[in-house]
Amino acid sequence: MRILLVGEYSRLHNSLKEGLLKLGHEVKIVGSGDGFKNYPVDIRLERGYTNGWRNKLKLGVLKLTGIDISEIALRKSFNTLKPQLSGYDVVQLINESSFNTTPSLELEIAQYLKKHNKKVFLLSCGADYPSITHAFTEELPYTIVTPFQEEKIDKKSFAPALKYLDLAYKELHEKLYELVDGVIATDLDYHIPLIDHDLYVGLIPNPINTDIIKSLPQENANPIIIFHGINRANYYKKGNDIFENALAIIKEKYTSRVAIITTESLPYKTYIEKYNSAHIILDQVYSHDQGYNALEAMAKGKVVFTGAGIHFKEHYNLSETVAIDATPDVDQIVSRLRKLIENPESIEEIGRNARLFIETHHNYKKVAQKYIDTWSN
Repeated sequence: MRILLVGEYSRLHNSLKEGLLKLGHEVKIVGSGDGFKNYPVDIRLERGYTNGWRNKLKLGVLKLTGIDISEIALRKSFNTLKPQLSGYDVVQLINESSFNTTPSLELEIAQYLKKHNKKVFLLSCGADYPSITHAFTEELPYTIVTPFQEEKIDKKSFAPALKYLDLAYKELHEKLYELVDGVIATDLDYHIPLIDHDLYVGLIPNPINTDIIKSLPQENANPIIIFHGINRANYYKKGNDIFENALAIIKEKYTSRVAIITTESLPYKTYIEKYNSAHIILDQVYSHDQGYNALEAMAKGKVVFTGAGIHFKEHYNLSETVAIDATPDVDQIVSRLRKLIENPESIEEIGRNARLFIETHHNYKKVAQKYIDTWSN
């Protein structure tokens, strides 16, 4: 198959590409790099005006005229690269807003891809119309919108998620669902809102390259190293404030038994290098499954605080602990950290369980084959 993966902001498409290549398929990724994370892509659409004075210029023009000059630059780049975006057996959009541009341009790109390729699939991966509208139903005890509802995040800061409730994004969602051949969820946070939808073809776990990512030894947990990586733009969205409050309590009680590493807004490669020495990784508190950072840490045999509650355990039929369920409760996180610190032998056991779980459910070649089967059927 010739496959075009559209958009990248979590390394999902890069890992999937690696699995598909192993299975003998031809694969390209098109994207704009996702800001400071700078994930690799094969075909880069240049949006421009994203940093420094150029970004200030863009915002100034937008405020004065309502014109997004970044959209103009992205459309120009798209028009130039159209020949490279045609003739594929399968095209997969990573999100309803794969390029984080205007709904009109997102739709224009999707319509071109549909017209000039055989099949188009859409991932529910990251905030989108189904996940955000479902989050506000409060069917789940906490979701990505909880910190906004608790007024930790103001409307302006939460705009990247709230935008999916705007009429233009609702219309984009509806038109994309008319256009695509199927919708795939990448974890339970996106699976639950889609369960009864006609276009939904199921959950395919995130692929992890277990050939490249090796399990790291968890012995000699003295001191126990706890890693907390902060993306300042998503500080409250990920529950970093809750983790920091919990860490302050742990640091005071276990001064000589723990070492805490805190980093902020690092590029992907630097972030990974920083946490390699850690035994425990603090990921996020408002999810019900694991995102990419958590999964890659679990593949290395780390004990990860992330979404790992009842929905997760039931879906994978788990009896053993493969990750620590992180809830938006400081006392609960402190209690679960204390249990690990007081019983350091459990760190190695959970790390082994985590690695085995990733090899069983997230191996990139197994997951790539699930995508091939889903696209083909």
